[in-house]
Amino acid sequence: MLRILQGMLGVALGAALIGCSSKSSGAAPDVFKVNLDTTKGSVVIEVHRAWAPIGVDHFYELVKAGYFDGDRFFRVVPGFVVQFGLAADPATTAKWNSPPLMDDPVTQSNTVGTVTYATAGPNTRTTQLFINLGDNQRLDGMGFAPFGKVTSGMDAVQNIYSGYGQTPQQPLIESQGNAYLQSQFPMLDYIKKATIQ
Repeated sequence: MLRILQGMLGVALGAALIGCSSKSSGAAPDVFKVNLDTTKGSVVIEVHRAWAPIGVDHFYELVKAGYFDGDRFFRVVPGFVVQFGLAADPATTAKWNSPPLMDDPVTQSNTVGTVTYATAGPNTRTTQLFINLGDNQRLDGMGFAPFGKVTSGMDAVQNIYSGYGQTPQQPLIESQGNAYLQSQFPMLDYIKKATIQ
């Protein structure tokens, strides 16, 4: 399923992050850090449950389940966003791809370094996330609710390979996983392991 939300200025914010509340085993801590060990270096995200509790609880479960391990940064638009969240194994993506999460109110702004779920419209968040590479406050009024912020390693985020732009096809990533990405887009950077600190 290709879900795309056209952002202001006609920039597509690709989507489909569907969280499964049925997989949740409880609330995440009020504040915690997640380390993304990436091919560009360590990226630390400080997560605040008060900012977006539904999204944070789901993110916490995804990290604990190892969902992001091997995950490629498949969409990079310099000055806008770097997007990830389709699992290395298509069976894993399918497992976590429904039902969608209800929206959280937007309590923070999409400034540089904030981490937010991609969506296809109201109440469609699942597993895809983006890190803001620019000040994207225009997304605030569109319902994109940041839940964390990069506190270390933003230089690594800014250096994630962007040569493929938006070329990788989300339906093919969902159906074939890293087999498709490695064969067609071998330069993509990725998360080696995501851990809760």
